[in-house]
Amino acid sequence: MSDPITHAAKASSPWWAKAMVISGSMVMVVAGGGAIAGQVSLNLVNDSINQADLLADQRVESEGSDIEGPLNFLVLGTDERVDAGGEARTDANLIIHINEDLTQVSMISLPRDLLVDIPSGIPAQQTKLTEAFAYSEDWGESFQNTAETITNLTGVQFNGAAIANFEGFLDMVGELGTIELCPWHDITSIHTDKTFPKGCAEYDQKDALDLVRQRYGWDSEEDYANGTWGDFGRQKMQQQAIKKILERAKEQGYATDPTKAVDLLNSFGDALTLDVGGYNLFDMITQMRNVDPGEILSIGTPSSEGNLNGTSYVLIHEGTDEETASDALWEAIKNDTLDQWACDHPEWLSGDSTPTCSTVTEDASEAVPSDGATDGTELDASGLQPRAVTEALSLWIMPY
Repeated sequence: MSDPITHAAKASSPWWAKAMVISGSMVMVVAGGGAIAGQVSLNLVNDSINQADLLADQRVESEGSDIEGPLNFLVLGTDERVDAGGEARTDANLIIHINEDLTQVSMISLPRDLLVDIPSGIPAQQTKLTEAFAYSEDWGESFQNTAETITNLTGVQFNGAAIANFEGFLDMVGELGTIELCPWHDITSIHTDKTFPKGCAEYDQKDALDLVRQRYGWDSEEDYANGTWGDFGRQKMQQQAIKKILERAKEQGYATDPTKAVDLLNSFGDALTLDVGGYNLFDMITQMRNVDPGEILSIGTPSSEGNLNGTSYVLIHEGTDEETASDALWEAIKNDTLDQWACDHPEWLSGDSTPTCSTVTEDASEAVPSDGATDGTELDASGLQPRAVTEALSLWIMPY
């Protein structure tokens, strides 16, 4: 790549809270919606969130109205208001994968500064992923440009989509009161000079936003050793916030109290637009009621910092383990085998949920879970790692 890599002229947005996007578009899907089915009218649920055709011809058309997995959603976030229009960038680019029996959700983060080829050539042939949204002042066209770019990179096509801005995150935490966040070491805010201590604590709306915005404080030897430095640390905190918001919403009964459920959806206002294609949002909520938000699998794209022509990027370095792992990741999304991928590549998991990984004994007569837990997950007396599993796999559930 000898030619300069061009960028859109406008500076990229500083941040947006991923937690809002997932919470807004998926909270009623992954927090369990069984009680809503018989108590809230279809129109009330469907009308509580803005819905639009974001994907257009980038969508995988469903065959019939029955919701069948696996499903892939593209979720984008920006710090611009959803209804503002004009040129914008995305600071969150997520593939949300829902498995075949609609019981397990995985979220794959693609770094905003990831070097990509943009098939349309607008605003550049090669540039950072965040720039793909600067295709047009029409956000629908910009969304489709980003979707095409990500499909070109991964081969993954999308059944649905969502776009939102960080204001919804503020509203969400305010609605819930507080959420628990767990920084892995002390970190001092570059915005307020407040120091957030290591370990788990309850944070209100203001402090939660401040903490998950931090990027430059993740610079310890531990961070560099664990791959949680800089923006990778911020991604990990944001993914943690997503799960904590969903767990808190479930704890507070938003999945079983119809009035609270609709209030939660209504709280997003114009901050969120959702595209479920030919499906019905009400049906998606009720059919995915068995998903446990505490078991969402958080995955970071195998990649690392790099420099091309004097510009800093996140790169999937060719000929390295990153390329091998990322190629395998795209295939695992398409083949609905993300649990196995996570077992093969645990270093790229960015959350505290891990699948049960089995190894074959010498006589191949039985499979046993591999030992060793990551990210502070405790082992029981037998040394087995806990996780929630689907009934279809007929595995036991170890308690947390």
